[in-house]
Amino acid sequence: MTNGAVAAAIAAAEAIKASGAIVRIESNDFQSIVAKNEKPLVIVSEFKFFGTYYKYLTGYKGFVFYTKTRTPLDFGSNVELMTAKSVWIPS
Repeated sequence: MTNGAVAAAIAAAEAIKASGAIVRIESNDFQSIVAKNEKPLVIVSEFKFFGTYYKYLTGYKGFVFYTKTRTPLDFGSNVELMTAKSVWIPS
């Protein structure tokens, strides 16, 4: 492994520790989690890779929930929607 690859692996591990648990769920489950929050914040990022995709993040009970869809999700008026330039999920 090169020094650059080692540094990248260390940075990825540190990002995972800093962000806590990120739970990937289906979009319908994501919308159910959002509906359980009184004043939810949802972060969305649009990206193109053989079509358009949308990544969504929200927090609930100390966890970060994540979903990826091909079509935009629809939320109620109580949802604060923040658009991010990009969303990176550690793997």
